[in-house]
Amino acid sequence: MASTLAALLPDGRLHLQDGPIDLVIGLEGTRTGIAEAAARASRAFEGLLAGLVAELPLLRQPLGVDRPALRGPVARRMADAVWPFRAGFITPMAAVAGAVAEEVLAALAGTRGLTAAHVNNGGDIAVFLAAGEVLRVGVVQHLARAMPEALIRLRAGDGVQGIATSGWPGRSFSRGIADAVTVLAASASRADAAATVIANAVDAPHRSIRRMPAHLLDPDSDLGEIPVTVAVGPLPEAVAAAALDAGEARAEALLAAGLILGAALVLGDAVRVVGAGDQIPIPRDTAP
Repeated sequence: MASTLAALLPDGRLHLQDGPIDLVIGLEGTRTGIAEAAARASRAFEGLLAGLVAELPLLRQPLGVDRPALRGPVARRMADAVWPFRAGFITPMAAVAGAVAEEVLAALAGTRGLTAAHVNNGGDIAVFLAAGEVLRVGVVQHLARAMPEALIRLRAGDGVQGIATSGWPGRSFSRGIADAVTVLAASASRADAAATVIANAVDAPHRSIRRMPAHLLDPDSDLGEIPVTVAVGPLPEAVAAAALDAGEARAEALLAAGLILGAALVLGDAVRVVGAGDQIPIPRDTAP
């Protein structure tokens, strides 16, 4: 019996859920194209979680000299996405949310009559835009405010097919102190991995920062005994600036290497933007 739950939300978006994986999929185009794309998404999603679970022990291992011998398509996407970052500690799990979104998008992007699609996996988003299409994505810079504070504007031809956000208050652990790091990249899996790496780099020592070994918070965490951030108190302006400087330098290096197309780094009320042209940030009250 299928374990996947599929439903249409009141606004017409498709909701797919299986265990911890929860996708919200927006589709635009002809009625026939949308129906076919939704069916393709559902078929691609069925069994996806089971495939990942079968390879979890290897997916939780840090990368070494050789690529891990993974079999499933999503697992391979994860490994490919994190491979450029193997000089530091990283596991394929750093790209899991983006890789899942990317796999489902790949299954539906070629549907005839489909003009735009986005697969949102908890804020990590895979995007398809046909020629001439534009997508605006709201950015929540602070989870406590729980509302978009800026807009990312994506146009067909920009090369952006993935958006991902990482930060210590989010659903995944972070070794840094960024409230949010949002990355634009050529794929959702690469954006996911890069957001993790940049968010880890936004860091500076201070007594108001509390950390705990990851395994004490989640025994199954791929980070093991590595300390992760659990609280960030008030920071002197110089400390916050130093942390953002470190993250910005990492983002600039990834931009220069062609691994990302842009990034926005948020710590407190300070925002740094790297690359991305006029795509981010756009204040909501002035956006066209």
